[in-house]
Amino acid sequence: MWGPLTALVFMLIKDCLCHSVHDTVQAWKQYHKDCEERMRREPPLLGVYCNRTFDSYACWGDAAANTTHSEPCPNYLPWYSQVKDGFVFRRCGPDGQWVRDETDLPWRDHSECDSVDHEQEQSQVRAWILSQLRVMYSVGYGVSLAALIVAVCILTQLRRLRCTRNVIHCHLFVSFILRAVSLLTRDTLLAQQHSMIQQEGDFTALLRERTLVGCRVAQTITQYCVVANYYWLLVEGLYLHNLLVVLSFSEESVLPRYMMLGWGAPVLFVVPWVIVRQLYENTQCWERNDNQSYWWIIRSPILLAVLINFLIFMRILRILVLKLRANQMRRSDRKFRLAKSTLTLIPLLGVHAAVFSLIPEESTSGGIRHTRLGAEILLSSIQGLLVSVLYCFCNKEVQAELRRKIRGSRNGGAPPCSSGSMHPALGAPHAAEDLMSDSSETTPPMVRTS
Repeated sequence: MWGPLTALVFMLIKDCLCHSVHDTVQAWKQYHKDCEERMRREPPLLGVYCNRTFDSYACWGDAAANTTHSEPCPNYLPWYSQVKDGFVFRRCGPDGQWVRDETDLPWRDHSECDSVDHEQEQSQVRAWILSQLRVMYSVGYGVSLAALIVAVCILTQLRRLRCTRNVIHCHLFVSFILRAVSLLTRDTLLAQQHSMIQQEGDFTALLRERTLVGCRVAQTITQYCVVANYYWLLVEGLYLHNLLVVLSFSEESVLPRYMMLGWGAPVLFVVPWVIVRQLYENTQCWERNDNQSYWWIIRSPILLAVLINFLIFMRILRILVLKLRANQMRRSDRKFRLAKSTLTLIPLLGVHAAVFSLIPEESTSGGIRHTRLGAEILLSSIQGLLVSVLYCFCNKEVQAELRRKIRGSRNGGAPPCSSGSMHPALGAPHAAEDLMSDSSETTPPMVRTS
């Protein structure tokens, strides 16, 4: 969940289609080891017979010539509990050689060991649903990525828009871009690894370290980008809270602290997680979290950031209600303004993450789990799009500056972010204007609330 939602979907798809790859590999290795011990221990047959062997699927003992030899279904199969009474068959020819099929491979009948029951069909349906969710978030992140790149170009190229508020917005957009790119890249590497396993049909391919290094590096970068994104959302919340509440607030002096919090704090959690995974749970691409205590190294700081932003969200709403009442607006207008402000704040502060944290993914199952997962993935993937639209494309000062740039006007008055356009009681009026005003009205002076 949270940042690795995409990894969770990919992992669930693999679990539905082929149980747990890691668990199956471990069981297969143990089966192979037991087979080698059995072949060393059993005495050979007398006369003409086919030699004992392990064909990467089943363990075969010596078989008398001109007979059909049977062995129990291998116990490493994910569906072994359903076929434990079945057998796999091979034929031994009269010359003491295993009979081969038309492809010149040893003939084998393992139909009794194949699982085709209703439970497997349901797993395939679940896998299809999860694959559609993967397509959905891939499209969502792709669209968000395009919008965010355009928004960053606008904020960085228009010099008159450079101020603390827009610098913070720009860093938030960059964190969304890094999150989308890292997630899509990591998913591509996971898909390639899984495709290689299916094509080769050899479990030992999973053990090739070179195929895992790049995937683990991508996983580490993804975790950093996801945590950084949540902490830049926290920076937005702290900045807006200080703007409305703190009596003496110097934006320029706190910007370096915000930079350290947004880009520096994630390192404090990701590095210990990498060390712990390397030492104690160095399995596959690190996409599985079998030991939840290790996963909490990253999960707990994300939850903390989400909780703080939710508390900030509630306090800002309280301040807005008090200010709207003080302005003596009509009740219908006040409700509209409050609803508009609430909807604007939700993507900026990531409030939806706090709502989903009340219902952990582990506590749900079936259709409820898929519905919850789909809603969370959809909102997470388009959050970057919503933020870029609300705080760049629909921002009045950005629109005015773009119009001025297009017309080639050189005398546009004071820059939108200059002190001349700021209300002395606010520090950055447009941040409050985004929440409080329509284009046709002027926001009355706000009095800071302690």
